[in-house]
Amino acid sequence: MRGAAGGANLRALRSHNTALVLDLLRTAGGEGISRLELAERTGLTPQAVSKITARLRGEGLAAEAGRRASTGGKPRTVLRLVPGAGHALGVHLDRDELRAVLVDLDGTVVAERRSPLDLGAGAETVLEEVARAAEELATEGLGGPPGADGPRPPTAKGQAPAAGEDVRSPGGGGGGARADAVDGRGSWAGAGSRASASEGLEPPVPGERFPVGSEHAAGEDVRSPGGGGARAGVDGRGSWAGDGSRASVPEGLEPPVTGERLPVGPAPAAGEGVRSPGGVLAAAPTLLGLGVALPGPLDHVRGVLHRVTGFPGWDGYPLRDALERRLGVPVVVDKDTNAAALGLAVGGAGGRAGDAGAVGAVGGSFAYLHLGTGLGAGLVFGGGVHRGARTGAGEFGHQVVQLDGPPCTCGARGCIEALCLAAVARGDLAEAARVLGTGAANLAGLLDIDLVLLGGRTVAAAPEAFVHGVRAVLEARARREGGHDGPVPVRLAPAGTRGVAEGAAQLLLAPLFGRGEGG
Repeated sequence: MRGAAGGANLRALRSHNTALVLDLLRTAGGEGISRLELAERTGLTPQAVSKITARLRGEGLAAEAGRRASTGGKPRTVLRLVPGAGHALGVHLDRDELRAVLVDLDGTVVAERRSPLDLGAGAETVLEEVARAAEELATEGLGGPPGADGPRPPTAKGQAPAAGEDVRSPGGGGGGARADAVDGRGSWAGAGSRASASEGLEPPVPGERFPVGSEHAAGEDVRSPGGGGARAGVDGRGSWAGDGSRASVPEGLEPPVTGERLPVGPAPAAGEGVRSPGGVLAAAPTLLGLGVALPGPLDHVRGVLHRVTGFPGWDGYPLRDALERRLGVPVVVDKDTNAAALGLAVGGAGGRAGDAGAVGAVGGSFAYLHLGTGLGAGLVFGGGVHRGARTGAGEFGHQVVQLDGPPCTCGARGCIEALCLAAVARGDLAEAARVLGTGAANLAGLLDIDLVLLGGRTVAAAPEAFVHGVRAVLEARARREGGHDGPVPVRLAPAGTRGVAEGAAQLLLAPLFGRGEGG
C-alpha cells in the first residue's frame, strides 16, 4: 500500500490491521482469544495488538472473556467480540417474495420476516414493502422503535459518527464539535461549515444529509457562512476534520496525511446517494445499514439496476439511493447469488464464523448455484466474491447449451435457465438436475473450482434429487477426463432459503472484518 508520495499508506495499513484483529475475535467465538495469540496469528507486535484491542474495547466491540491458563507465567486474559454491538439488515428481493433478516456482528439472525412480493409492481410499492419489513425488524430485534436509546453502532472503515455524536480531537484539550448530521460517506459540521463549496449548497438544517461523493480536493477550504474555515482532507465515504479531529472511527487511527484517501473502495459520483434525515431507520441504535440482494444484472458499485430479467421496468433504477433517502441509513445493493456467496465465504449464511463446517473454512474457490424463480451463480476465488470488471459476473443461467432451443426470458434461446425451469414445471426433477449439472460441469472445467454449492427455493424443495443429479454429471465428467483428483464435490449450501438474505446483511458486515471482497 503506497501513498501518493511513495510512502506507506498508514491509514490503510492500520485499518487493515484492525480488521485482522476483529476477524480473529469473530472467529474465536465465545471462547475468546488472548492478545498473545492475536499477535502470533496476525504477525503484529504485542504492543500494536494491545493498542488495537484497547480501542476496540473502548468502542464496545470487544470485551474480556475471562482468563486462560498458559504454559508459563500468569494466566492470560482472553478477549471476545461483542456481537450485539452492531447489527445489519439483509433483504432478499425475489420475483415473488421478500425475505428479510436482522443479524448481529457474528452473523446470528436476531429477527426475520417473510412476505409475498410482486417485483413487477413498481418501485414505489417494492420500496414501501422493504421499508415496512426493515422497520418491523428494527423494532423487534433492537428492543424498541428506531430512535430508541441504545448503544452506538460500531463504525466501519471510513464511516462517520451518528447524528449528535462528539467528534473530538485526538490531541485532547476539549477540542471538538457536535456532528449535527453525518453519514458514512460525507459530513456536515455542526457549526454549519460545509464540505464542498463547489456544490453550491447552503448549509443544511440540523440532521440533513449532503450528496454522497461531493468531496473536496485535498487542502480545500471548508468554510462556514460566518467566515470560519478549516483545511480538509476527506473522502466521499468518510470525513476527517482539517484540524485533525476524527469522526469516532473505531480503529482509533491517527489522521491521514492531507489529501490521503480512505481505503473504503470507490466512492460514488458527485450528487449520488442523497440521504434523508427523516428516514425510518436513521436513528436506530447499533444499526450499520441495509444490504439488498435481488436478481441481476446490476451495478454493484453504484447500486443501479440494469435490465432485471423479466422486469425491464427496473432498468436504470437507482435502488441504493432511493432506499437511502427513504430509510436514512447506508445501503449496499448486490445480486442475490453474490450476496449468498459472500455469506458463505465469510462463514455466515448458516455456518457460524470459526465453525469447521462453514464454507469459509474451505479456503479455496467455489461456485454457488442458486435455483429458485431463476438461475444464477455466485463465484468465490481466494475468499473473495468475483464480480467481474463491470460487476456482471455470475449470469450462469443464460449460457446457451441448446442452439435454437426454447425461448428464454432474456431474449435468447436454449439457455440453461429456460431448460431447467421448464423441466421443473413439468415435474421432471431428474432432467432439471441433469441440465443444472451440465452447466456446473462447464463451470468447473472453465474455472477449475474446488466446490459446487446448491441453493435456492427450488433446490430446497428437493435437495437430494438436485445434489445427486448434479453430482452424477460431475462424476461422469471426471471419469471421462481420467483425472487423479476425482470429481468436484457437490454439496447443499447451508442456511436453506434464507441464505441470500443473510448474505445481504454480510454486504455491510464483511468489510468491517476485511472479508469477502474480490475482483
